[in-house]
Amino acid sequence: MHKILLKLYVSGDTIRSRREIANLQSFCDRELPKESAVEVIDVVKSPEIAEAEKILITPTLIRELPKPQERIIGDLSDTEVLFFVLDLPVKSSEKKI
Repeated sequence: MHKILLKLYVSGDTIRSRREIANLQSFCDRELPKESAVEVIDVVKSPEIAEAEKILITPTLIRELPKPQERIIGDLSDTEVLFFVLDLPVKSSEKKI
């Protein structure tokens, strides 16, 4: 079972959506190998899910597990922001002295 469950909400098959998916996948592959699972939800194809989760802006990333739930809205390219907002432990190689 994965320790970290992330859900990424995107809007359609756009350049921006593909970039955000790639940014998140790269982050997870590099920083959370074997620890995370990522589910991508396209709000265009599944508006009922977006409505239930109260997704108003894309991209939105939700850390479902571990609880409590955390959200980040917008650009996912800044690794420090991902660590901070998602309340993930910073790997020793990422810590600044």
